[in-house]
Amino acid sequence: MDMLMGDQIAAANLTDWRKLAQGLHARYLIDDFGSGARFVVAVGEAGDALGHHPRVTIGTGYVDLELVSDDAIYRDDEGTEHVVEWVTQHDVDLARRITSIAADHGLAADPASVSEIELGLDAADSATIAPVWAALLTGSADSQGRGSPGDEIRDATVRVPNLWFEEVEDLADLAHLAAEREAPRQRFHLEVYVAPEAVEQRVAAALAAGGTIVDDSEAPALTVIADQDGNRGVIATKG
Repeated sequence: MDMLMGDQIAAANLTDWRKLAQGLHARYLIDDFGSGARFVVAVGEAGDALGHHPRVTIGTGYVDLELVSDDAIYRDDEGTEHVVEWVTQHDVDLARRITSIAADHGLAADPASVSEIELGLDAADSATIAPVWAALLTGSADSQGRGSPGDEIRDATVRVPNLWFEEVEDLADLAHLAAEREAPRQRFHLEVYVAPEAVEQRVAAALAAGGTIVDDSEAPALTVIADQDGNRGVIATKG
């Protein structure tokens, strides 16, 4: 099934859900573990009927769900098809059903609190170094390029954050730029995905803690924040 674009997902008007990175995310608030477990059982039954299931985490006071298809079809500029992890109509259909189930169980959604973290690494040749990171992070060579047309590292069991590579022509140039800015040479950074309505508060909190804005030219979709030592992270709203 074809991957859905941002405007298609927005048009679905999934009020309980937010598109972060590759998937749809929702958080439902629960009074106790038992009510959360009963909700998850009902979600599982709905997933059985549709042949598709979410990733689920139950914690104190909440149930987190992520919907993503591992067989979405992406077509590049040449028209070549790639099988990727992304949102498809299957996810939209199940999201709507889960929203209805949550209402039946009297559960409120807390979409502003959803979040996703990925790792970014600057690399001159990702194909060379990706196998090392696949082994370190997941122990499996199959995680390189899994669900992605590139060398991105994704663990099939979602034990660790995704690692993607930012291709740079020459890492020596990166070191030179860092020296000019009197900043440390940084090749790893965090991508913190949050709901659009949470961006302003998250950026404000980082600034109040002593951080500075390095680049907000693509805000609110993407804001680069630096700490007092010049280390950078990105607050993003979508993949």
